[in-house]
Amino acid sequence: MKSAPTWTTLPVDAGTELAFVGRSNSGKSTALNAICQQSALARTSRTPGRTRELNYFAVAETERLVDLPGYGYAAVPIPMQQAWGEFIAHYFAERRSLCGMVQMVDSRHGIRELDAELLRYAWQRQLPTLVLLSKTDKLNRQEQVNAVRKANVDLAMLHPEARVLLFSAKEKVGIEDARRFIEAQLAPTPAADVT
Repeated sequence: MKSAPTWTTLPVDAGTELAFVGRSNSGKSTALNAICQQSALARTSRTPGRTRELNYFAVAETERLVDLPGYGYAAVPIPMQQAWGEFIAHYFAERRSLCGMVQMVDSRHGIRELDAELLRYAWQRQLPTLVLLSKTDKLNRQEQVNAVRKANVDLAMLHPEARVLLFSAKEKVGIEDARRFIEAQLAPTPAADVT
């Protein structure tokens, strides 16, 4: 749909949008491509830190997915990291159409401090959140079980209502469940009228 490097270039703040967030090289673009069944919707790169603006993808006329810049990659200059941080903080605080968040976490490393900061904020704002433990194809079954258990322990303190899913685009694990979560946030069904 468009790329937005500044607050003033964001699309009109109407409808619903769901943010994809995560550390650089956590697999955000790969997950977006797998969930949307597109091979090159979001650009993937072997070089972390390539996404430097908010990339918008239209799902329907008033529904959007947003790929946010990755965070935590030391090779990106500090002033750029700070500018991104301010932009993203402003986005989360002010964007009314933001209706949910998908947080990518590398299953081999678990939730780190920068992940925890975003999860705390999502909890304060009551944003429905799905944590995708990516790259689970690199773990054996017991390591996967341990990764889920550890994420749930962390989330009990950071965002008690967040859900955790194992995710692997390569092995097609978690894609359908992630898609259902996203659809439910972007186009929630109206509550039944109880009289």
